[in-house]
Amino acid sequence: MEEKKLDLNSVIGFILIFGILMFMLWQNQPTPEELKAQEEAKQEQVETEKKKDVKHETIETSSEDFSVASATDSLQLAGLKNKLGAFAYSSTLPSATHSQTEVETELFDLKFSNKGGFLSEIRLKKFDNYDSLPVYLIKDKNAAFNISFSTTDSRVLNTQDLYFQPTISKNGENTVVSMKLKVSESKFLEYRYELKPDNYMMDFTIRSQGLSDVINSSQGVNLDWKQKMYRGDKSVEYENRYTRLTYQHDGGKIDKLSPTSDDDDVEEEVTWLSYRQHFFSSILVTEKPFKTVDLVSENLLEKGDDDAVFTKLYASKIPLELQSGEINAPLKFYFGPTDNTVLKQYEYSLDDSIPFGWGIFGWINRYVFVPVFAFLSGILPYGFAIIVMTILVRIVMSPVTYKSYLSQAKMKILKPEINEINEKFKDNAMKKQQATMALYSKAGASPMAGCLPGLLQIPVFYALFQFFPSAFDLRHKSFLWAEDLSSYDTIAELPFKIPFYGDHISLFPILASVAIFFYMKMTTGQQAAAQPTQEGMPDMGKMMKYMIYFSPLMMLVFFNNYASGLSLYYFISNLITIGIMLVIKNFIIDENKIHAKIQENKKKPKKENRFQKKMKDMMEQAEQQKQSKK
Repeated sequence: MEEKKLDLNSVIGFILIFGILMFMLWQNQPTPEELKAQEEAKQEQVETEKKKDVKHETIETSSEDFSVASATDSLQLAGLKNKLGAFAYSSTLPSATHSQTEVETELFDLKFSNKGGFLSEIRLKKFDNYDSLPVYLIKDKNAAFNISFSTTDSRVLNTQDLYFQPTISKNGENTVVSMKLKVSESKFLEYRYELKPDNYMMDFTIRSQGLSDVINSSQGVNLDWKQKMYRGDKSVEYENRYTRLTYQHDGGKIDKLSPTSDDDDVEEEVTWLSYRQHFFSSILVTEKPFKTVDLVSENLLEKGDDDAVFTKLYASKIPLELQSGEINAPLKFYFGPTDNTVLKQYEYSLDDSIPFGWGIFGWINRYVFVPVFAFLSGILPYGFAIIVMTILVRIVMSPVTYKSYLSQAKMKILKPEINEINEKFKDNAMKKQQATMALYSKAGASPMAGCLPGLLQIPVFYALFQFFPSAFDLRHKSFLWAEDLSSYDTIAELPFKIPFYGDHISLFPILASVAIFFYMKMTTGQQAAAQPTQEGMPDMGKMMKYMIYFSPLMMLVFFNNYASGLSLYYFISNLITIGIMLVIKNFIIDENKIHAKIQENKKKPKKENRFQKKMKDMMEQAEQQKQSKK
């Protein structure tokens, strides 16, 4: 036989055929768009097959960190019932998803979550933050509202892990949002929200129906409310000083947790809880006082964290009372501005949550400065309203300034005689004190007369120190170079941060510091001139000299991050005070006349009152005892 051999032409032919085949395969391969379409068609086919078999939707619960797949057969449904007991019914309803119910009013954009039944988002439509972003009180899971309870079949459940069925209806002009956690169509736990037109307060009722044989009342039912407070001001450290958990208890007492550190407390007979973020608040009000409440405030702000998102975390744990095995808690929620004008519209004294100060300081703010400033700001721009109110305050306090300056003038005139007495009785303290008191009595002067007027100004000073940071009306109001009178004004940004001072330069604190420097230079100079020299006593002149520089420096540093409205007040106040003192010194008080009047008073016999006589007798007895011991 002839042997068959593979010649060169055959090899080339096979190679060409193979190349043509590979080219055709490459040329006809599907494009990325075609592959995506095939994948979607395949996925759609899988979903179609699932819909034919699946009878229940996929649900998810987290009370024990477990998830339950779609109940495709009776075995899976039995597992669901084993986890949730009677409340497995709510998880098989079409509403058992992570869907949200959206409601809009004149003031709110609200979202209610099917899972947990509580508000998942609250936007206040009329306000923006310092960076022009919307104001959200609740967003991105910064709040949690949960009721934990035991069931009669020994399960512990949390409402935040279960699914509620939402319905929206109308009650007259009000919008009603009902979220029901169902055991059956006639047995459920309900959160009922009633929203009123143009109102920051909503009625909120927690009630159960037909659950007396489901909830184990002997184990108690607890309400847990937590919320992280969003940062909303330009200076987060300044804002955090006024971000505080406040509450009313025991028939009207107002108390607060610490604004600067972690704090907790247990209170009884609590009527409302205020989670305050400086200018905005979330307040829970109860018609019937809570018997006990566990309160916690955690400071989330780390020093120097200028980019912080949250300032504080608040938490409250409240045992709910059952009536015949059922829950019935009529409550109210306030979500809105921490504005005195708005809060006073509601009962329950919610305006007490504003930090106007305690005692007489709060009284001065509520009944003097708040109404006066409201009137002035109604007819004037806010910056000018501050200036006019400052002028009014200084005019009202001018008699006190006059008394103080008059007393200092008298002490200055008597200083040489006091020095003579000190020298004459330098070895006898008792005689020196008696002679000094006798001189003061005859001359009609007293060293305390210069201090008392200054003490009278302290309540006004502190009240205004509390008023301006809490004045909601100043928020985002501009004046001259200050863009926001409720925050610091900036004339220059620093490329670095100075400890205690900041990374910017504010002009109003500088002006206020200059004004207080000249004011203190005038007052301390007068006081030093009036202060008699006493052996063994510290040099008051040197101490006052140090204060002239120390006080302005403290104001410059401390107020650099404070509200510019407050710095504006102190700047104008010190300018006016300097002017009043110059008028008193140059046109009202005549030291020569005062000296002549003192000399005339010294010649007149001075009748001692009972107190002075008793003090004189006591001093003489003490002197006699001292001499007898010698």
